[in-house]
Amino acid sequence: MTNRAAAEARALEMLDDLLNRALKGGADAADAVMVESRSLGASYRQGKPEDIERSESFDVGLRCMVGKRQAVVSSTDMKPDMMDELAARGIAMAKASPEDPWCGIADADQIAKGLPDLDLHDPTVPEVESLIVSARIAEEAALAVNGVKQSEGASAGYGAGSVALAIRGDGVRFGAAYSTSSFSLSCSVIAEDAEGHMERDYDFSSVRHMSALEDAAKVGRTAAEKTVKRVGARKMPSGKVPVVFDPRVASSLVGHLAGAINGSSVARGSSFLKDRMGQQIFASGIRIIDDPLRQRGMRSRAVDGEGIAGREQALIDDGHLQTWILDCASARQLGLQTTGHASRGTGGPPSPGTSNLYLAAGDISAGELIRNVGTGFYVTELIGFGVNGVTGDYSRGAAGFWIENGEIAFPVSEMTIAGNLKDMFMQLTPANDLTFRYGTNAPTLVVEGMTVAGN
Repeated sequence: MTNRAAAEARALEMLDDLLNRALKGGADAADAVMVESRSLGASYRQGKPEDIERSESFDVGLRCMVGKRQAVVSSTDMKPDMMDELAARGIAMAKASPEDPWCGIADADQIAKGLPDLDLHDPTVPEVESLIVSARIAEEAALAVNGVKQSEGASAGYGAGSVALAIRGDGVRFGAAYSTSSFSLSCSVIAEDAEGHMERDYDFSSVRHMSALEDAAKVGRTAAEKTVKRVGARKMPSGKVPVVFDPRVASSLVGHLAGAINGSSVARGSSFLKDRMGQQIFASGIRIIDDPLRQRGMRSRAVDGEGIAGREQALIDDGHLQTWILDCASARQLGLQTTGHASRGTGGPPSPGTSNLYLAAGDISAGELIRNVGTGFYVTELIGFGVNGVTGDYSRGAAGFWIENGEIAFPVSEMTIAGNLKDMFMQLTPANDLTFRYGTNAPTLVVEGMTVAGN
C-alpha cells in the first residue's frame, strides 16, 4: 500500500469511528467529511523574491440527524475525547434545531458501488527554489516585451490534499477517499501610454499534474502581450451591437445558467428559469455538459458530497433544458431524484453544485465568428456583478476591443454591457476553440443585440 493509500485508509477509519460514536449517542443517521490540505507558494516581483507562503490545514465536519432535524459541527482535532465531544454536540444541536422535512442521507440503492480513478494526484512535490525560479522566468519574459512599464509580480504554487467522506444510517454504510494535487503559475504586468494612462492584464496556468503546466516564459510573454494591446483604450458611444466574449469571460455566462437551474433556487421560486424545464432556452445545437469524471479535471470527483456516483450529464441538449442541479434535499423538495450534484464542505450540510461544467464547442472558428460580427465589442474583462437571478437582468462593466469590418480594431474600456439572460442565451453562438482551463469553461461566444454604453 502506498503512503497516499494508507493515509486515505486512516482517514476513513477515523471517520467511521466518529460516526459510530454519533450513532451510539442517539443520532438516527450521520455523515462526516474530512479535508486535509497543504500548499506552497512563491512570488517574484521587480527582480527579486517577494513572498514565500506555506500552509497546512485539517478539518472535519460531522452532520447528525435526529428524526427530521439536523445539525453540522466541525473540529480540527480528532483525538478520542474530542470525537466524543463533537458527536455529543452535534446530536444536542440537532435535537434543538427546527424540523427540516427534506433533510436526510441518500437511500441505500442510490449510493455509489465503486469509484473510478480520475488521476487527480501527482506525487511530485516541488522545492521552493524551483517555484521561485519559475516565477522569476515568467516575470523576466514579461518585462522583456516592449511597452511593459512594470510588473505586478509573478507567482508559482503547489497544493495537495485529500477528501474523505463517510455515511452511516438507514441501511447505508459508505466510505470513500481521494487525493488531489494542483500546480499553478501566473503573471501580471502594467503598460503605460504617452499620457500616463496605465493598463494591466495577466495570464496563468493551473493544472492537476506538473507535466501539464505551461512554460513559465510563455505565461509571462502572454501576460505582457495582452497588457500592451490594451494601451490607448477608448470609450465608445451607446448602441446595440453583437458582443463577443473571450473564453476567459465566456465561462461566466455558463455559471449564470448553473445558478439559475440550481435546485435550491428553483425550490425557492427565485430563479428566472424556474418554469422552463424541458423548454428551449438556447439556440438549437447548443449543449452544456457537467462531467465530474473528466480525467485530471479541476473539479472532478468520483462521488458527490452524499455518496452518489458521478456521471456525465447534459444540462442543455440541443438548446433544451434537461435537468435541474440537485442534491438529495432539493430533489425531495421538488419531488424528484438527486442528480448527484451535492457539494460539501465541513461547515454546513450538502448543497447543489456543479463539477467540470462546460459549453460544448461550435463549428465556427473564433476568427470567422469575429469576421461575421462586422461591428461589435470583443470583451476580455468583466467588472462587477450586476446580474439579477430572479429576473435574468444582466448589466456588467467591461473592457476589451472594438471590432470594425470584422477585425479587432482598437482597445476600449470603461464600458457597460447589458441585456437579459433569457434573450442572451437564445442569441448565443459558440466558436470551436474550447479549452479546459477552469472549473467552468466555454469557447469564444458571440451574443447578438446587446446594449453597449460608455460609462
